[in-house]
Amino acid sequence: MTDFWKLKNVFVTGCSGFLGYWLLEHLLRKGASVVGLVRDYVPQSNFFRLKLNERITVIGGEVEDYFLLERVLSEYEIDTVFHLAAQAIVEKANQNPLFTFETNIKGTWNLLEACRRNQPLVKRIVVASSDKAYGTQEKLPYTEELPLKGAHPYDVSKTCADLIAYAFFNTYRLPVCITRCGNIYGGGDLNFNRLIPGTIKSVLHGEPIIIRSDGTFKRDYFYVKDVVGAYLTLAENLEVQNVAGEAFNFSSGIQISVLDTARRIIEIMNKKDFPIKVLNEAKCEIKNQYLSIDKAKRVLNWVPQYSLEDGLKETIEWYRNFFNV
Repeated sequence: MTDFWKLKNVFVTGCSGFLGYWLLEHLLRKGASVVGLVRDYVPQSNFFRLKLNERITVIGGEVEDYFLLERVLSEYEIDTVFHLAAQAIVEKANQNPLFTFETNIKGTWNLLEACRRNQPLVKRIVVASSDKAYGTQEKLPYTEELPLKGAHPYDVSKTCADLIAYAFFNTYRLPVCITRCGNIYGGGDLNFNRLIPGTIKSVLHGEPIIIRSDGTFKRDYFYVKDVVGAYLTLAENLEVQNVAGEAFNFSSGIQISVLDTARRIIEIMNKKDFPIKVLNEAKCEIKNQYLSIDKAKRVLNWVPQYSLEDGLKETIEWYRNFFNV
């Protein structure tokens, strides 16, 4: 589908965020006409630092503003929507649940209602949920048919957003699909309390690596370029494969502990004996969580292209350039 995105009118919420930049960059390269919703000016972000704001139509505002969303969809004749806007930090969600619920839950129903009001113009919608929407499950890896049962603020916000998207499909046949991704990493993530960017930053600046948990928590880490490929593949196949209303897991398919991930980064950076402080202070987090990607492989013919090693090498190089060290 090399010409699929040419001249398509695409609306991206959260476009100035970490994933948003990479998705926009690919959409523009493929010839799409992009409108992006931007809440904050963050000069160090890829979006502003690399002047992507000069290549798209920027709308200042928030997903909590329903009438703004409805106007944008109508005025710019949007046919494709990627809903990325969210409060995405688990620790911040625990500290400020109301803000998280406003953004992640209300923001989702606002956007989907605006899309419903602009049918049949809007033909495909991809909503970013999360592996956290599953909550804690006994069965691993998580598969799409498992019940959604988030138990903490961030997890609950994603469970709710996920179910709201399904309700809009089931009731109004809104052409929406849901992504549930593993832990996304890559160049441009400025949330340094996350494991991978935080570890790289610590090593580059000669500071001890801080592990908030006991280090045994297992996750699958998903390189941002593979994430973009997954989102585009899903949107391109939404009508072709008749998968509206469905959710898809996307991840690397590789499970690794927090401590082993930090050690892998140290090894790649040739800092073999670098100090690691294991605080064992993490609260309200799921111990082991990783995804089956069999459905995406089978239905969408999608597979990740990057190994953990290759993704980490590119990510480390990005932060070396960013910090100029």
